[in-house]
Amino acid sequence: MRHRVRLIVAALAALFTCLVSAAPVQAATLPSPVSCSGCWHPALNTSWQWQLSSVPSAPYLDLTMYDIDGFDATAGDVGRLHSTKSGRKVVCYISAGTYEDWRPDAGDFPSSVLGNDVDGWEGERWLDIRQYTGTLGTILKARMDMCKSKGFDAIEFDNVDGYGNDPGFPLTANDQLKFNGWLANEAHGRGLSVGLKNDNAQLKALQPYFDWALNEECWKYDECTSAQTGGYGYDKYVAAGKAVFNVEYDLATSKFCAKANAQNFNSLKKDLDLTAYRVPCRGV
Repeated sequence: MRHRVRLIVAALAALFTCLVSAAPVQAATLPSPVSCSGCWHPALNTSWQWQLSSVPSAPYLDLTMYDIDGFDATAGDVGRLHSTKSGRKVVCYISAGTYEDWRPDAGDFPSSVLGNDVDGWEGERWLDIRQYTGTLGTILKARMDMCKSKGFDAIEFDNVDGYGNDPGFPLTANDQLKFNGWLANEAHGRGLSVGLKNDNAQLKALQPYFDWALNEECWKYDECTSAQTGGYGYDKYVAAGKAVFNVEYDLATSKFCAKANAQNFNSLKKDLDLTAYRVPCRGV
Protein backbone atom coordinates (compact mmCIF):
# COMPACT_ATOMS: atom_id res chain seq x y z
CA MET A 1 0.00 0.00 0.00
CA ARG A 2 0.94 3.65 -0.05
CA HIS A 3 1.24 4.51 3.60
CA ARG A 4 2.12 2.91 6.85
CA VAL A 5 0.13 2.71 10.05
CA ARG A 6 2.56 2.55 12.93
CA LEU A 7 2.25 -0.75 14.84
CA ILE A 8 5.10 -0.69 17.35
CA VAL A 9 4.42 -2.24 20.73
CA ALA A 10 5.21 -0.45 23.95
CA ALA A 11 8.26 -2.57 24.68
CA LEU A 12 9.87 -1.68 21.37
CA ALA A 13 8.97 1.95 21.81
CA ALA A 14 10.78 1.95 25.13
CA LEU A 15 13.80 0.37 23.47
CA PHE A 16 13.82 3.04 20.77
CA THR A 17 13.67 5.75 23.41
CA CYS A 18 16.80 4.26 24.96
CA LEU A 19 18.50 4.26 21.56
CA VAL A 20 17.61 7.87 20.99
CA SER A 21 19.07 8.77 24.38
CA ALA A 22 22.39 7.94 22.72
CA ALA A 23 21.65 10.41 19.92
CA PRO A 24 24.81 12.52 20.45
CA VAL A 25 26.92 9.45 19.60
CA GLN A 26 24.71 8.49 16.67
CA ALA A 27 24.38 12.03 15.35
CA ALA A 28 28.16 12.36 15.26
CA THR A 29 28.21 9.84 12.40
CA LEU A 30 25.84 11.90 10.27
CA PRO A 31 26.83 14.40 7.62
CA SER A 32 25.98 18.03 8.24
CA PRO A 33 22.43 18.96 7.23
CA VAL A 34 22.17 20.53 3.78
CA SER A 35 20.43 23.86 4.11
CA CYS A 36 17.83 24.99 1.62
CA SER A 37 16.92 28.64 2.06
CA GLY A 38 14.72 28.52 -1.02
CA CYS A 39 12.75 25.48 0.11
CA TRP A 40 9.16 25.78 1.24
CA HIS A 41 8.80 25.95 5.00
CA PRO A 42 5.10 25.53 5.78
CA ALA A 43 3.50 27.85 8.28
CA LEU A 44 2.62 26.23 11.58
CA ASN A 45 -1.05 26.60 10.64
CA THR A 46 -1.30 25.09 7.15
CA SER A 47 -4.49 23.67 5.65
CA TRP A 48 -3.88 20.43 3.79
CA GLN A 49 -5.14 17.28 2.15
CA TRP A 50 -3.46 13.87 2.05
CA GLN A 51 -4.91 11.85 -0.83
CA LEU A 52 -3.04 8.81 -2.13
CA SER A 53 -5.74 6.43 -3.35
CA SER A 54 -6.38 8.61 -6.41
CA VAL A 55 -5.04 11.77 -7.99
CA PRO A 56 -7.19 14.76 -6.95
CA SER A 57 -9.21 16.41 -9.68
CA ALA A 58 -11.00 19.74 -9.99
CA PRO A 59 -12.78 21.30 -8.26
CA TYR A 60 -10.01 21.30 -5.68
CA LEU A 61 -10.40 22.13 -2.02
CA ASP A 62 -9.33 25.62 -1.02
CA LEU A 63 -6.25 24.38 0.81
CA THR A 64 -2.60 25.40 0.98
CA MET A 65 -1.05 21.94 0.64
CA TYR A 66 -1.86 18.73 -1.22
CA ASP A 67 0.16 15.57 -0.52
CA ILE A 68 -0.31 13.13 -3.42
CA ASP A 69 1.29 10.07 -5.02
CA GLY A 70 4.43 11.04 -6.92
CA PHE A 71 4.17 8.27 -9.50
CA ASP A 72 0.45 8.49 -10.19
CA ALA A 73 0.36 12.27 -10.56
CA THR A 74 1.53 13.88 -13.78
CA ALA A 75 3.24 17.21 -14.23
CA GLY A 76 -0.10 18.45 -15.50
CA ASP A 77 -1.83 17.41 -12.28
CA VAL A 78 0.77 19.25 -10.23
CA GLY A 79 0.50 22.31 -12.47
CA ARG A 80 -3.27 22.44 -12.12
CA LEU A 81 -3.04 22.26 -8.34
CA HIS A 82 -0.60 25.16 -8.42
CA SER A 83 -2.59 27.27 -10.86
CA THR A 84 -5.93 27.01 -9.07
CA LYS A 85 -4.76 28.58 -5.81
CA SER A 86 -2.02 31.13 -5.32
CA GLY A 87 0.70 29.85 -3.02
CA ARG A 88 -0.51 26.26 -2.99
CA LYS A 89 2.23 23.67 -2.49
CA VAL A 90 2.19 20.07 -3.69
CA VAL A 91 4.02 17.26 -1.89
CA CYS A 92 5.38 14.21 -3.70
CA TYR A 93 4.71 10.94 -1.87
CA ILE A 94 7.25 8.18 -2.53
CA SER A 95 8.26 5.15 -0.49
CA ALA A 96 11.93 5.22 0.44
CA GLY A 97 12.10 2.23 2.74
CA THR A 98 10.09 -0.38 0.87
CA TYR A 99 9.95 -2.02 -2.54
CA GLU A 100 6.53 -1.90 -4.27
CA ASP A 101 6.07 -4.40 -7.09
CA TRP A 102 3.57 -2.24 -8.98
CA ARG A 103 5.88 0.74 -9.50
CA PRO A 104 7.39 1.31 -12.96
CA ASP A 105 10.94 1.10 -11.56
CA ALA A 106 10.35 -2.16 -9.66
CA GLY A 107 12.63 -4.07 -12.03
CA ASP A 108 15.58 -1.82 -11.14
CA PHE A 109 15.88 -3.09 -7.56
CA PRO A 110 18.61 -5.71 -7.08
CA SER A 111 17.60 -8.80 -5.14
CA SER A 112 20.22 -8.02 -2.48
CA VAL A 113 18.21 -5.07 -1.18
CA LEU A 114 14.86 -6.90 -0.94
CA GLY A 115 13.90 -8.05 2.54
CA ASN A 116 10.82 -9.40 4.27
CA ASP A 117 7.30 -8.81 3.10
CA VAL A 118 5.65 -5.84 4.75
CA ASP A 119 3.02 -7.33 7.00
CA GLY A 120 -0.46 -6.62 5.69
CA TRP A 121 0.60 -4.94 2.45
CA GLU A 122 0.66 -7.23 -0.58
CA GLY A 123 3.45 -6.67 -3.10
CA GLU A 124 5.59 -4.64 -0.69
CA ARG A 125 8.93 -5.62 0.86
CA TRP A 126 11.34 -3.89 3.20
CA LEU A 127 14.60 -2.60 1.77
CA ASP A 128 18.15 -2.88 3.06
CA ILE A 129 18.60 0.84 3.53
CA ARG A 130 22.26 0.34 4.42
CA GLN A 131 22.89 -0.02 0.68
CA TYR A 132 21.87 3.55 -0.17
CA THR A 133 25.39 4.34 -1.39
CA GLY A 134 24.91 1.86 -4.26
CA THR A 135 22.14 0.96 -6.68
CA LEU A 136 19.42 1.60 -4.11
CA GLY A 137 20.55 5.20 -3.75
CA THR A 138 20.59 5.61 -7.52
CA ILE A 139 16.97 4.44 -7.70
CA LEU A 140 15.87 6.75 -4.92
CA LYS A 141 17.68 9.73 -6.43
CA ALA A 142 15.88 9.04 -9.71
CA ARG A 143 12.59 9.13 -7.81
CA MET A 144 13.53 12.49 -6.31
CA ASP A 145 14.44 13.76 -9.77
CA MET A 146 10.99 12.65 -10.91
CA CYS A 147 9.38 14.71 -8.14
CA LYS A 148 11.45 17.71 -9.15
CA SER A 149 10.73 17.36 -12.87
CA LYS A 150 6.98 17.14 -12.27
CA GLY A 151 7.04 20.45 -10.39
CA PHE A 152 6.47 19.24 -6.84
CA ASP A 153 7.51 21.52 -3.99
CA ALA A 154 8.30 18.91 -1.36
CA ILE A 155 8.74 15.20 -0.70
CA GLU A 156 7.15 12.86 1.82
CA PHE A 157 9.41 9.81 2.20
CA ASP A 158 7.40 6.86 3.52
CA ASN A 159 8.56 3.82 5.50
CA VAL A 160 11.61 5.47 7.01
CA ASP A 161 11.38 3.50 10.26
CA GLY A 162 12.26 0.03 9.00
CA TYR A 163 14.68 -0.58 11.87
CA GLY A 164 11.70 -0.69 14.23
CA ASN A 165 9.90 -3.35 12.22
CA ASP A 166 10.94 -6.77 10.86
CA PRO A 167 12.81 -5.88 7.67
CA GLY A 168 14.83 -9.08 7.32
CA PHE A 169 18.08 -7.20 7.85
CA PRO A 170 19.86 -6.29 11.10
CA LEU A 171 19.12 -2.60 10.75
CA THR A 172 20.12 -0.40 13.65
CA ALA A 173 18.89 2.97 14.84
CA ASN A 174 22.12 4.46 13.49
CA ASP A 175 21.50 2.90 10.06
CA GLN A 176 18.12 4.60 10.01
CA LEU A 177 19.50 7.94 11.10
CA LYS A 178 22.14 7.92 8.36
CA PHE A 179 19.62 6.91 5.71
CA ASN A 180 17.00 9.45 6.74
CA GLY A 181 19.57 12.23 6.95
CA TRP A 182 20.83 11.30 3.49
CA LEU A 183 17.29 11.43 2.09
CA ALA A 184 16.69 14.89 3.53
CA ASN A 185 20.00 16.21 2.22
CA GLU A 186 19.33 14.83 -1.27
CA ALA A 187 15.90 16.44 -1.32
CA HIS A 188 17.32 19.78 -0.21
CA GLY A 189 20.01 19.51 -2.84
CA ARG A 190 17.19 19.50 -5.39
CA GLY A 191 15.49 22.52 -3.82
CA LEU A 192 12.70 20.40 -2.38
CA SER A 193 11.24 20.75 1.09
CA VAL A 194 11.14 17.50 3.05
CA GLY A 195 8.92 16.11 5.79
CA LEU A 196 9.82 13.47 8.37
CA LYS A 197 7.23 10.69 8.26
CA ASN A 198 6.67 8.97 11.63
CA ASP A 199 9.99 7.58 13.03
CA ASN A 200 8.92 9.13 16.32
CA ALA A 201 11.86 7.77 18.30
CA GLN A 202 14.34 9.75 16.20
CA LEU A 203 12.53 13.09 16.10
CA LYS A 204 15.22 14.91 18.03
CA ALA A 205 18.25 13.67 16.08
CA LEU A 206 16.56 14.29 12.72
CA GLN A 207 14.97 17.64 13.44
CA PRO A 208 17.84 19.66 11.90
CA TYR A 209 17.42 17.80 8.60
CA PHE A 210 13.66 18.08 8.05
CA ASP A 211 11.43 21.07 7.39
CA TRP A 212 8.20 19.64 8.82
CA ALA A 213 6.78 16.38 10.15
CA LEU A 214 3.90 14.08 9.25
CA ASN A 215 2.57 11.59 11.79
CA GLU A 216 0.01 8.82 11.79
CA GLU A 217 -2.01 8.10 14.93
CA CYS A 218 0.15 9.68 17.62
CA TRP A 219 -2.96 10.62 19.59
CA LYS A 220 -4.22 7.05 19.49
CA TYR A 221 -0.91 5.77 20.85
CA ASP A 222 -0.24 8.67 23.25
CA GLU A 223 3.03 9.63 21.59
CA CYS A 224 2.39 13.12 20.22
CA THR A 225 3.92 15.28 22.90
CA SER A 226 7.01 15.30 25.05
CA ALA A 227 4.81 14.90 28.11
CA GLN A 228 3.29 11.73 26.64
CA THR A 229 6.58 10.15 25.60
CA GLY A 230 8.73 11.34 28.45
CA GLY A 231 11.20 12.43 25.81
CA TYR A 232 11.08 14.49 22.63
CA GLY A 233 7.66 14.95 21.05
CA TYR A 234 6.14 16.76 18.11
CA ASP A 235 5.55 19.81 20.28
CA LYS A 236 9.30 20.39 20.01
CA TYR A 237 8.98 20.69 16.24
CA VAL A 238 6.30 23.32 16.66
CA ALA A 239 8.51 25.15 19.15
CA ALA A 240 11.27 25.11 16.52
CA GLY A 241 8.89 26.65 13.97
CA LYS A 242 8.37 23.42 12.02
CA ALA A 243 4.80 22.48 11.09
CA VAL A 244 3.32 19.20 12.25
CA PHE A 245 0.75 17.35 10.13
CA ASN A 246 -1.15 14.53 11.82
CA VAL A 247 -3.87 12.06 10.84
CA GLU A 248 -5.98 9.77 12.96
CA TYR A 249 -7.93 6.86 11.50
CA ASP A 250 -9.83 5.27 14.39
CA LEU A 251 -10.35 8.05 16.92
CA ALA A 252 -13.41 10.27 16.84
CA THR A 253 -12.52 13.92 16.32
CA SER A 254 -13.87 14.62 19.80
CA LYS A 255 -11.04 12.47 21.16
CA PHE A 256 -8.13 14.36 19.60
CA CYS A 257 -8.99 17.62 17.83
CA ALA A 258 -9.06 19.88 20.87
CA LYS A 259 -5.72 18.49 22.02
CA ALA A 260 -4.23 18.79 18.53
CA ASN A 261 -5.38 22.38 18.16
CA ALA A 262 -3.90 23.23 21.55
CA GLN A 263 -0.54 21.96 20.29
CA ASN A 264 -0.90 23.89 17.01
CA PHE A 265 -0.88 20.66 15.00
CA ASN A 266 -2.56 20.39 11.59
CA SER A 267 -4.66 17.31 12.34
CA LEU A 268 -7.18 15.48 10.21
CA LYS A 269 -9.37 12.44 10.53
CA LYS A 270 -8.87 10.26 7.46
CA ASP A 271 -9.80 6.78 6.28
CA LEU A 272 -7.07 4.17 6.07
CA ASP A 273 -7.10 4.15 2.24
CA LEU A 274 -6.39 7.89 2.19
CA THR A 275 -9.24 8.72 -0.13
CA ALA A 276 -10.57 12.26 -0.54
CA TYR A 277 -12.44 11.93 2.76
CA ARG A 278 -11.16 14.32 5.43
CA VAL A 279 -12.41 15.95 8.59
CA PRO A 280 -10.09 18.80 9.63
CA CYS A 281 -9.65 19.73 13.26
CA ARG A 282 -9.18 23.41 12.45
CA GLY A 283 -12.30 23.57 10.30
CA VAL A 284 -10.54 24.24 6.97
